[in-house]
Amino acid sequence: MPRRAAVASLADEHAAAGGVAAVDRALCLLSAFGADTPALTLSALAQRTRLYKSTALRLLASLEHAQLVTRLADGRYALGPGVARLHTVYTQSFSYEPLVMPVLRQLGAATRESAAFHVRQGMYRLCLHRVDSPQPVRDHIRVGDLLPLDRGAGGRVLQAYGGEDSENDAALGRRIRQRRVVVLCGDREPELAGIAAPVFGPAGQLAGTITLTMPRERLRPAWALAVRSAARALTGRLGGRFPAPGATAAGNALVDSGRGV
Repeated sequence: MPRRAAVASLADEHAAAGGVAAVDRALCLLSAFGADTPALTLSALAQRTRLYKSTALRLLASLEHAQLVTRLADGRYALGPGVARLHTVYTQSFSYEPLVMPVLRQLGAATRESAAFHVRQGMYRLCLHRVDSPQPVRDHIRVGDLLPLDRGAGGRVLQAYGGEDSENDAALGRRIRQRRVVVLCGDREPELAGIAAPVFGPAGQLAGTITLTMPRERLRPAWALAVRSAARALTGRLGGRFPAPGATAAGNALVDSGRGV
């Protein structure tokens, strides 16, 4: 009879309902690799996954056969070329729309203001997806519009994570990176205000920014929490991990005086 592990493996603790245990364990092994640990010994893999070395070794043999892992000259294991092939297929077929739009709709419904997702395009930001406010007075940015990178809440977030803060904006960039959200008034247009938060991809890279815009008289700084929560939710949908705000960051981001969307 196979011996029962004294401590359940990570895969067993998080097994897929109705799934196959061996597949869960193999996927758990793949999940052990990361940006900081691209190559791991058998002992390290067994320790990280709480699998017996003998079990891990059998699973690694199957993963190696499928080119999902490769064994290096020093005996350590690393992700194999099969992962790169799958990533290429994924990126070629991937569309942000089905992941982004439900988050924007929920944010727009909760605030009755315009919610958008911006990505960087050179020295500009591109409005990739947007849900308009149902209120007649609103800004009129459309999907496909290019906006400045150095003005407005969404642009400031992209700039803050691009390492391009000017000397005058260095303090603002630090606050954005600490709070993971910014509330601004009158930066791009004097009559507008905006709130923006970063969205991260699976490798920890900045994927874009969620921005909520409104006439400045309708600004509610407390919406910063809703925008940051939306950015966290979208980060999860993209397979990323949203970093916690800095220890000294306020629960509600303060309005940066004299600045806006």
